[in-house]
Amino acid sequence: MIVEYSSGKGLSLAEPEDFRNFKLRVKGDWNAGSVSVEGITFVDERNALISIELVPTLPGRPDGERWLKNYFAMIEAARNHGWIDAQSNAVRAHVER
Repeated sequence: MIVEYSSGKGLSLAEPEDFRNFKLRVKGDWNAGSVSVEGITFVDERNALISIELVPTLPGRPDGERWLKNYFAMIEAARNHGWIDAQSNAVRAHVER
């Protein structure tokens, strides 16, 4: 699953059925200090925290309970691997440019 961000289009969801991978893809000119996106906290140039509640609201998300069930199963697996920031209720994502 890829959360995509571009300054022109904003946020969207790509490959929403891939529950084994999770990353943030930033398109266009970008550096961690210059971009501010609600629901996303840039930890550094290579990592970000994405709000767990944000992802299901993004354009590109399939409708239906099956997708939501699989998404929350992915979140629980991420929690078991230590990839959830409990304080911000966010999942850690690799940033790809």
